[in-house]
Amino acid sequence: MQLPPNIIEKLLLAILIGGLIGAEREYRSKSAGFRTLTLICLGSALFTVFSESIGAGANPDRIASNIATGIGFVGAGVIFKGDFGVNGITTAAMIWVTAALGMGIGAGYELVSAIGCFMILCMLYVFGLMEKWIDRFSQLRNYRIVSKFKEDTMSRFEKYFADHHLKYKRGREIKSDDTLSGEWFVRGTQKNHLAFIHQVLQDPEVSRFEY
Repeated sequence: MQLPPNIIEKLLLAILIGGLIGAEREYRSKSAGFRTLTLICLGSALFTVFSESIGAGANPDRIASNIATGIGFVGAGVIFKGDFGVNGITTAAMIWVTAALGMGIGAGYELVSAIGCFMILCMLYVFGLMEKWIDRFSQLRNYRIVSKFKEDTMSRFEKYFADHHLKYKRGREIKSDDTLSGEWFVRGTQKNHLAFIHQVLQDPEVSRFEY
């Protein structure tokens, strides 16, 4: 049986491109890392090559057309609800776009796929720097404070938030014996968060502080 033209080169390029994107995700400790994205890119390229070979003369896209549907199930597996909203959407998008690059390689658009990989890596690097810069001015934290119970305990800590120009949303309150545990979701600048943390650490009535 004759192999499709340039099949080995296509598979090697799919491994390289999937590996580069996967290495970036692995470096950031994401759920879909080096091996996952390499396999996704390679598998998409193989499905596209097989689709063109098996469906030659009839429907050359009948197998490849289902890659986008199938990859959706893989992407859904890395999306989960966290404390501050939905997490894993960026990783799911990376799975989706890596599959697209693999399809491009399998269909013979190696140069376009290579350029797309380069653009994705540049975007991730630049956007990562932007996120760090934005995080300095708008940082969301979850605070849990356990303190001696008094009538004004919650409002006293919320005054701390106000004094340091932090916006807060009160979470759970748990009273046990003579202690009160409070939880807050707080947004503000990194500088203001650090000032608040320093003040709470100096509070003699605080027995436990999670931040």
